[in-house]
Amino acid sequence: MTDTPGDDDPVNKAETLDRHGAALDLFTDRVHAVRADQWDDPTPCTDWTVHDLVNHLTAEQLWVPPLVRDGATMESVGDLFEGDMLGPDRIASWDTAAAASREAFREPGALDRLVHLSSGDASATFYCGQMTVDLVVHAWDLSRAIGAEEKLPGDLVDFAVREVAPYADELGESGLFAPAVQPSPDADTQTKLLNLMGRKV
Repeated sequence: MTDTPGDDDPVNKAETLDRHGAALDLFTDRVHAVRADQWDDPTPCTDWTVHDLVNHLTAEQLWVPPLVRDGATMESVGDLFEGDMLGPDRIASWDTAAAASREAFREPGALDRLVHLSSGDASATFYCGQMTVDLVVHAWDLSRAIGAEEKLPGDLVDFAVREVAPYADELGESGLFAPAVQPSPDADTQTKLLNLMGRKV
């Protein structure tokens, strides 16, 4: 996957930070809505429970400071964020990781840096955009799993579609997402995004 056009545009960077923050807020809202008896419930993500889903997103946020702030590589971090990152207080663990991710991306000059991802080197702006898409789509997964509002904010959906478009054909080949689902002719933008990411709505 390669950087999206306009990564060096200050307006694009500002919008990316805004959308990332809003996506963090959205997912945080859903995490705080999980009832104590729902953590073992299934999600639209194959083989993932609610706990697994939130744990995955928590680990992803924990990766941000070393990659963006410290210039770390995947190899240097190793398996530090593998396993259970939630511990006994799942919600507090998510909140802590989300705050660290937000702070690292918002440091002055952070989006001007290069980050070393598993897919290769990329701009921090591109990485932030990817993280935003992941938060938005998984917010829908979590919403469906716990019976929360599934309608996603339109600006986040539009942003996610623009971010995914340049590498949409690579998603299925990456092995990270289920094969895309053919949307119905009258599908709205949110449904098209979710179908593209392998979700059957």
